[in-house]
Amino acid sequence: MVAEDDPKLAEVLRRYLEREGYRVTLVGDGRQAIDSVRQRPPDLLILDLMLPIVDGWDVCRVLKRETDIPILLLTARSTQDDIVLGLDLGAEDYVTKPFGPRELMARVRATLRRRAAAAEAAAGPLTVGPLTIDAERHLVALAGAAVECTPAEFRLLEVLAASPGRVYTRAQLLDRLHGFSTYITERTVDGHVKNLRKKIERDPGRPELLLTVYGVGYKLEHPGAPGGETDDAP
Repeated sequence: MVAEDDPKLAEVLRRYLEREGYRVTLVGDGRQAIDSVRQRPPDLLILDLMLPIVDGWDVCRVLKRETDIPILLLTARSTQDDIVLGLDLGAEDYVTKPFGPRELMARVRATLRRRAAAAEAAAGPLTVGPLTIDAERHLVALAGAAVECTPAEFRLLEVLAASPGRVYTRAQLLDRLHGFSTYITERTVDGHVKNLRKKIERDPGRPELLLTVYGVGYKLEHPGAPGGETDDAP
């Protein structure tokens, strides 16, 4: 799916994508993009940030909260802050305007390859040390014993376990749990972490699995691996 309000550019993108063998759906505003994805999720959304009705930032926020489709951003705003914001919202990649069609096609192929590899890796339960997260059965187990988790706690473990050792900021985790809301703060993530440590750590005060990386955020790590440092967060 291509969400682009410039008809000429949208048709150019369609021709190049179809030449590569992809089936293409065009939408011209952010509302259409959200509705169309909800009705029939595509394998990839190429999303212009400067869309009418609902802009690309909000489209990305909404869809990443509801789905796991990969999003490739098209933007004329090439400042580092804009790019970081797009990636923090969950977009897999970005292309700045003006761009060459060959570059765009290469990024499309790379994004789809990464998604296919991630799907293959996540086909079964996720395991980090003694901890197992089974998304299909919505179960968490610690050394074989079931662990009762709230939906938010389960999602937090699922995100962290998908990339053991990767550090996520509180903002990244908050977006994956609740989306962007003026009523929910990053300290909400700290609360989830505190509760999870009571359930999965031998000593919640000296965590071995769910680690704090000082000044950055959290990661899920195999016990005994080089860990993070405890800061003032729970």
